[in-house]
Amino acid sequence: MKKNGILFRAASGLLAAALTLSLTACGGSSSNSDASAAADSADSGATHLRFAYHGNLCGAPIYMAIENGYFADENIELEQVTVDAAHVGEAIGADQVDVGMELLGKMLQPIENGLPIKFTTGVHTGCQKLLVPGDSDIKAVADLKGKNIGVPGLADAGTLITKRSLNAEGIDISDGSSEVTFTVFSRNDLAQALQNKAVDAIVLGDPQAAVAQEQYGLTALIDTATDPTYKDEYCCDAFVTSKLAEENPEAAAAFTRAVQKGAQWVEEHPEKTAKIIVDKKYTAGDADLLAAILETYNYKPSVQGGYDALKLGAEQLTEIGILKEGTDATKFADNAYIFFDDVPDAPESDTSTDTATESAKGASASFQPAAAAEEGDCCGGGAATKPAQNTKA
Repeated sequence: MKKNGILFRAASGLLAAALTLSLTACGGSSSNSDASAAADSADSGATHLRFAYHGNLCGAPIYMAIENGYFADENIELEQVTVDAAHVGEAIGADQVDVGMELLGKMLQPIENGLPIKFTTGVHTGCQKLLVPGDSDIKAVADLKGKNIGVPGLADAGTLITKRSLNAEGIDISDGSSEVTFTVFSRNDLAQALQNKAVDAIVLGDPQAAVAQEQYGLTALIDTATDPTYKDEYCCDAFVTSKLAEENPEAAAAFTRAVQKGAQWVEEHPEKTAKIIVDKKYTAGDADLLAAILETYNYKPSVQGGYDALKLGAEQLTEIGILKEGTDATKFADNAYIFFDDVPDAPESDTSTDTATESAKGASASFQPAAAAEEGDCCGGGAATKPAQNTKA
């Protein structure tokens, strides 16, 4: 099945515990669809790339690059590989995906442990929040000393942002002597845990954070879309595998250019983007709410901005003991990032075309939102675990 020169089919045998059913409309056996994919790619002369799909809001630039034909323009044929957000690292390590988009924070420790990927461009800012009840006595991060914070995972991107902020306030978060307790809940249970006073604050990514704020009248102590410390820091970057970067850097660069153009389109058309990605079933949710969330982010892509965020994250995660003591942040970032001579820092704005409107009318492929979208945050966040785990930082 093709859409604007892009191929979609469900991957077979990919981490059974991590996958959900995808694109049942494609039909046929796995072997037949594999053969069809190979034949389609060979006939078109396009480069076939497998992208990690979570069905999340953060993937909007990739979805709009598909709808606008930016991948087709770059002679790239994408295969959708639906992967639970918590298992992207395993899929990369098993050579089951080639490209994707992820939260920087949650990937730094896996990279330190040998995850073979290269980030290629910053895609957007924002998307993580630290929330307290509207009537809470906690008015600032410094007030969290001695408190219990509900989190979706100890290595979740929002948790790491919170730890960075606590450390900046001089609050000890080291193992064995932490002045803050982090209790792990399922993302879907965090708002209720706060409402029931099981915790004093919670960490969530959008769109769940935005929904919880509205439903429960919560206040954001940290909103990375607007907080002066984080508002210019890219949270989500496009990535390619180290194998692709080494064996086919032209394709890696082409993928990056297409994602950049998609991000720029989202920046200029948040309302249209939200409507299209909901109507076309790239993601689930209310289009008006998703549009409002997209408008709070900066989707102006930047290669240098993505690198700078990676380096800063490495510096601060080393300082708080998440990365190994003595980690050289510059060397770390240089190893985990790749610059291409033929990829601009950001694409030129092009408001002269409104391609996606027509494309959305005629596109025929159908997505089933990934189960990961229900549990994951903006870019897939981290693993959601049962609320029985109560752990010091």
